[in-house]
Amino acid sequence: MKKIIIPKEIVTVNESNEIIRDKAVVIEEGIIKRFIPKEDVKEYSDEFEVFDLSELTLLPGFVQTHVHLCQTLFRGLADDLELLDWLRKKIFPFEHRHNAESLRFSAALGIHELQTGGTTTILDMGTINHHRSVFEELIKADMRAVSGKCMTDMNDLYPDFKEDTKKSLQTSYELSEEFHGANGGKIRYGFAPRFVLSCTEDLMIEAYQMTQDFEGAFYHTHSSENKGEIAVVKKMTGKENIEYFDSIGVLGENTVLAHSIHTNEKEIEILKERKVRVAHCPSTNLKLGSGIANIPRYLNEGISVSIGADGPPCNNSLSMFEEMRAAALIQKPIHGPTSMDALTVLRLATIEGAKALHLEKEIGSVEEGKKADLILLDLNGSDKSLLDDDENIYSDIVYASNKRDVKDVMIEGRWVARDGKSTVYDEKEIVAKGREELLKLLARAKT
Repeated sequence: MKKIIIPKEIVTVNESNEIIRDKAVVIEEGIIKRFIPKEDVKEYSDEFEVFDLSELTLLPGFVQTHVHLCQTLFRGLADDLELLDWLRKKIFPFEHRHNAESLRFSAALGIHELQTGGTTTILDMGTINHHRSVFEELIKADMRAVSGKCMTDMNDLYPDFKEDTKKSLQTSYELSEEFHGANGGKIRYGFAPRFVLSCTEDLMIEAYQMTQDFEGAFYHTHSSENKGEIAVVKKMTGKENIEYFDSIGVLGENTVLAHSIHTNEKEIEILKERKVRVAHCPSTNLKLGSGIANIPRYLNEGISVSIGADGPPCNNSLSMFEEMRAAALIQKPIHGPTSMDALTVLRLATIEGAKALHLEKEIGSVEEGKKADLILLDLNGSDKSLLDDDENIYSDIVYASNKRDVKDVMIEGRWVARDGKSTVYDEKEIVAKGREELLKLLARAKT
């Protein structure tokens, strides 16, 4: 696994946001060992495989901190609905009808899209059953991931889609025992009670306590996404979402809350004090009409913020490029055009995502000693800036790039995409199989 990559430039996203030119990257055993002058590469050519990618820009792989691989099959089948109707009418009925094979191809399609779009690490929330299929696909694709089955032991929105509290906890614990630390540590477990409206208090508390048994495990749930949701939570508990979570002791630096759009002053202070991680999902929040999270405020308060695309039925895309652009643009009419600049947003998509998952010592920036989770972009097209300078690189990546610009993707030194195509999956095959499994699932949903 000895490789040398010769890029046009290296966008490190390190502490000083250094951009390195005239250097090549030496990779051994999946680790970035050092940078060497490009003219010295010939001295290594007998021992290393050399990749001359001198027209491409190298940067760290993207880290998405909230996705639903289990929902990839449902893309385009739940459009133009408000959150609770979206769950009641479409998502819960569809997830309820998953079997092991439909979930396997849902995961495969999602992983394929993520990797070929430059995402190398995810935090994934599954569905109630068959989550082993997701783990098997993550391992097959060498994806770096925190993942866990969805936990739901009450469900007034769709009563058929729930499980016994004890079974939910037991199954989650057993999956964590089996898969936490799998594939050389690339896989970790994320205990995932879905949200307040579908979880008893006992489930939420015991799931959080289980994280203590697995070093590096996470607690991953939805919070404060929709005003209607918050109203029901307040009626049930007498508190708003984050206040309720705090009252039952499930907030900490291993807690990731997806969305956190509608928060009061007390809750913002709680997020800060408890070192909670917020996963910002701008496109989903727009499409479901849920609202716009005050991300500039969170950042000013020192709250951890990272980015996720959420699920294909509420976004229709798993592209980090679309999420970065949206994350920047939606804040500017509110906070001014200087808010959420391109560099800030790129950091949220890389090193801040790594920090959210406690992986900043391993990934998230291109630095010596870190794992070689890397992507290479073609920023030379007519739709990019004509000037080669530092500021324009960030602008090109955040405001002007898309999945088609991703040429090569590497996870811990292994190529998972070359020249825009997966080295893991045959796209035509998984699309055909995914369609076949979806049709079977829809037939099951009618019975």
